[in-house]
Amino acid sequence: MIKGTTVQLAEMVEVGTDELSQPVFEEVWHDVKNVIVAPASSDDIVDATKMYGKKAQYVLGIPKGDTHNWIDTKVRFFGKEWRTFGVPTEGIETMIPLSWNKKVMVEWYG
Repeated sequence: MIKGTTVQLAEMVEVGTDELSQPVFEEVWHDVKNVIVAPASSDDIVDATKMYGKKAQYVLGIPKGDTHNWIDTKVRFFGKEWRTFGVPTEGIETMIPLSWNKKVMVEWYG
């Protein structure tokens, strides 16, 4: 049986306003369980470089039913911090036999 790992995902949450009435955001980390972490293929790397100017290091398989925002956000796994890029590709949940229906590419963030 295939099983993913837990990754941490950063989400920006509005925590108030500043003295100019502009919103102030804080980074909040959430654990997301059962995420597949796979090395990016050579095709993924070439395509990402051409489309986004970024080098894809890994592709994350996002579990079905997940409602987090995976667009241009930080994630932590393997003891490092990464950043997602591009719009996650998504399939129809009922048409995909396994537990994952989205994927998103990440680059090393430092």
